[in-house]
Amino acid sequence: MLKLKEVSKTYDNGVNALYNVNLLIEQGEFVYIIGPTGSGKSTLIKLLDAEEKPTKGLVEVTGINIGKLRSGKIPMYRRNIGVVFQDFRLLERKTVFENVYFALEVTNMPQLKARQRVREVLALVDLSDKANEFPRNLSGGQQQRTAIARAIANRPKILIADEPTGNLDPAKSADIVLLLEKINHEEKTTILMVTHDIGMVNTYRKRTIALQDGHIVADLTEGGYI
Repeated sequence: MLKLKEVSKTYDNGVNALYNVNLLIEQGEFVYIIGPTGSGKSTLIKLLDAEEKPTKGLVEVTGINIGKLRSGKIPMYRRNIGVVFQDFRLLERKTVFENVYFALEVTNMPQLKARQRVREVLALVDLSDKANEFPRNLSGGQQQRTAIARAIANRPKILIADEPTGNLDPAKSADIVLLLEKINHEEKTTILMVTHDIGMVNTYRKRTIALQDGHIVADLTEGGYI
């Protein structure tokens, strides 16, 4: 599903972000990625999303070699990947329904099929009653659930959640983790959740990969991290 073999990344400015990283994540796993600022988490996400290519080594996602992926093929590749950020990035002039529908519209999905899928994902994230609301009328947790609904609308094989609880209080953060668990279970989506919240990692235990200075320093299959 997701394989990194001896992957290193050096940027044009000389910054070495990753060193000889080896990682294998199977379809359907739920994995935390943790580490301090500058540890390589953002670079890892950029490699998986094909925003960057490795300087050395193999990055393979859903059987596709990212290092050999042509620019023109990247938009189609990204349909395999859903990404959620801590700042939501919703379209303020579109309703909840329209925000999610937009993600399907750009894939040219037939209108009736797309509208049905929007209703499905809004029910999944418990926002059916907010379909006609604009983002400004939603709580932070509801905005994040809208962003998650948009990210999974196209049934991506992998959902990358980049600090999805960073702007939320503890109760809403717990709700988001439980929602991601539900998506992992019901949609069979592989979840990679980047987080600084060690308390949450220790409460909702999953496989936990720790990065530091561009190296994987721990891969705890039983979850939790001290």
